[in-house]
Amino acid sequence: MMNSDSIPVSPEVVTLEEFARTSFGEVIAGKLLMLIVALLICIGVVIVYSSGAGWAATKYASSEYFLWRQLSFAVLGSITILLVALIDYHVFWKTSKIILFASIGLLALLLALKAVGLISGAARWIGFGPVKFQVSDFAKYAVIFHFSRLVTEKQAYIQDLHNSYYPLLTLLMTVVALVALEPNFSTASLIGVIGFTMMYIGGVNLRHMLATASLLIPIGVAFALAAPYRVARLLSFTSGDEKGLSYQVIQALIGLGNGGLFGLGIGASKQRELYLPLSYNDFVFVIIGEEYGFVGAVAVIALFAGFFICGLIIAKHAPDSFGKYVASGITIAITLFAFINIAVACHLLPTTGVALPFISYGGTALLFNSLGVGILMSISRYKKKGVDKAIQPSDPQGSRV
Repeated sequence: MMNSDSIPVSPEVVTLEEFARTSFGEVIAGKLLMLIVALLICIGVVIVYSSGAGWAATKYASSEYFLWRQLSFAVLGSITILLVALIDYHVFWKTSKIILFASIGLLALLLALKAVGLISGAARWIGFGPVKFQVSDFAKYAVIFHFSRLVTEKQAYIQDLHNSYYPLLTLLMTVVALVALEPNFSTASLIGVIGFTMMYIGGVNLRHMLATASLLIPIGVAFALAAPYRVARLLSFTSGDEKGLSYQVIQALIGLGNGGLFGLGIGASKQRELYLPLSYNDFVFVIIGEEYGFVGAVAVIALFAGFFICGLIIAKHAPDSFGKYVASGITIAITLFAFINIAVACHLLPTTGVALPFISYGGTALLFNSLGVGILMSISRYKKKGVDKAIQPSDPQGSRV
């Protein structure tokens, strides 16, 4: 049985020819990933300033309020990527259990503070003064880290119902339930999707997951319908009449229509002028479509598609199972949130409070996603370091770390 503190090592052997074939793609994927993220962060700074200037002037008496905050978080995010890339990602193997239970404790604390009246409304943020973060972002990565460890440890009996599936399901449902009770149903649902996807990739019995889904989907539907505002969003989405659409959706569609093929130009958005609520956050993609047109919108979608492909390449060539699952989880999480946000902006899904990674205004999501990118780079870097050691003259055949 694997020691809980031991690091999983792949027994596979890689020849010099195989190394030559895989390393080129891996190097390109790592560099391209960094370029994509840099472009997305830069786009975020420009679009947040453009879309939030009017709101900032009205609310904070300074049109540059969002610009300087987003620029600060962009710099911090870039530093985070560079620093985390230098860390051995196996540190998250050793601390995954602590991180997960810390996130569960913080989520429970938020609900307790809400229960005693110290938090009003949605209980999503914790901290003091300007130093606050959204706990669900922390919990999302905690699930990725610990699931990667558990799936790796349980590979010998991964399809066992009692020793593998039930422990994974219990941890996932604990986090999902706590996030849903904040309430944050959209993020809770996406964390659930990420968890089940990682179990599927790890080899968990598909029949067990389908049986669970047949129970959870009706429960989720009932929970969604229990809140009037969620019902209103669903009715607005399913309405075939323009009069049935919500104000936010109508303004978003107008903005996308205004953009045409090439857009109105940088800073020329009409919807940003206090017509479209949260134009700098949940509906920032609308401003991209309005100012840069269909071409600009497709370019952003292509960047996220490229991110997804690069992340999968890094996962495929990870030096061990833990690295593979972590890279897969991070890649899936970031691209899933991106395409959900874009689908909502285009009225392909009901309105949710999901931000566009690296672009939407906000420091918590940007810093946690930067952490994820840094880990992807660490996994890619560790692979190259490991192979370099493996092909020393003392080991002419070479071996994968």
